[in-house]
Amino acid sequence: MLLEFNKVCKYYGNKAALNNIDLQLERGKIIGLLGPNGSGKTTLIKILSGILTPSSGDLKISGKNIGIETKKIVSYLPEKTYLSDWMTVQQTLNFFKDFYEDFSIETALDMLQRLNIQPSEKLRTMSKGTREKVQLILVMSRNAELYLLDEPIGGVDPAARDYILKTIISNFNENASVLISTHLISDVENVLDDVIFLKYGNIVLHSTVDEIREQNGKSVDALFREVFAC
Repeated sequence: MLLEFNKVCKYYGNKAALNNIDLQLERGKIIGLLGPNGSGKTTLIKILSGILTPSSGDLKISGKNIGIETKKIVSYLPEKTYLSDWMTVQQTLNFFKDFYEDFSIETALDMLQRLNIQPSEKLRTMSKGTREKVQLILVMSRNAELYLLDEPIGGVDPAARDYILKTIISNFNENASVLISTHLISDVENVLDDVIFLKYGNIVLHSTVDEIREQNGKSVDALFREVFAC
């Protein structure tokens, strides 16, 4: 088992961002983490990345407690860009190569070429969407066991989304899994194996995409709109 949550809670003051999360996730899956704003998606991802610590409960990644050892096998894409504007794309590649033993510059250069992004370009000269593409390429060029992607296609144009999703599919191995948090459900639904619906810090659904279609006779997007209707 890749991920194991045991009654994980996270509080901000008296407010529960995550409430007794019990969850197991297998390897070799692309999993959609879905829910409205304030449902706890980013909190869950930040706990897995080691940025936040749970208020109670415990969780393991590949049998390891969250810490230095798990950071070696987790590749995290935050919702906001964190790279420095003064850097060139090549400098970001060098930075990742120095920082992560599992980073492949060759893989990154290949993806950059396919998206017509030059290594000599400075980030400050790029559009927001292109910077986000660079950051996703960096994250997916690691040979990690778990990829945490927080809104990976939110800022890119529709024409690039298909390529980015194909990149996500093709750049992880059967020993790894990808956890994608997104509001653009219809765009990612075709690449998902499983989905998790979060609502007010609680898991209200954990199912395979095939089961949703067979048992409910509708798409993940349609079921999401039904479950979270205002």
